[in-house]
Amino acid sequence: MKNLFINGSPNKAGNTVALAKAAFDNDSYETLALVDYKVYSYGQTFEDDQFEMVLSKMKEADQIVIGSPVYWHSMSGALRNLLDRFYGPVRQGALQGKKLMFLFQGAAPEGWMLEKAEYTMSRFAKLYGMEYLGMATTQDEAEKLGQKMRRFPC
Repeated sequence: MKNLFINGSPNKAGNTVALAKAAFDNDSYETLALVDYKVYSYGQTFEDDQFEMVLSKMKEADQIVIGSPVYWHSMSGALRNLLDRFYGPVRQGALQGKKLMFLFQGAAPEGWMLEKAEYTMSRFAKLYGMEYLGMATTQDEAEKLGQKMRRFPC
């Protein structure tokens, strides 16, 4: 079982990472920090773009956990940009059979922010063929979703 954590936070040791550790418990996983990759905006074309590298890591994984802090009432720009880049070059169902969990943490996000993030991630999962396990915003929720992920592996 190959586990991948995509960290949408610029902080490589912050609260988003702590939620990922809770979700994976003692299972091994690879971390991909989006701040270490050049994933340009949708429509831009640069030779050093690394979107395909990130996509390749996602295709290799069985279970994907994506995390983001709440920035400006939504997910981080790095994560939003990654999701936007799927449109067009990635065919629907390309990540068929993978499990996806979303970690979204911040200082007291409002209900509408959580609803918007939940909708976005569940729709992303469905469009690309993944089983969406849900969203966690706290350590306890991350642990419970992690248990669910381990209980029903791919």
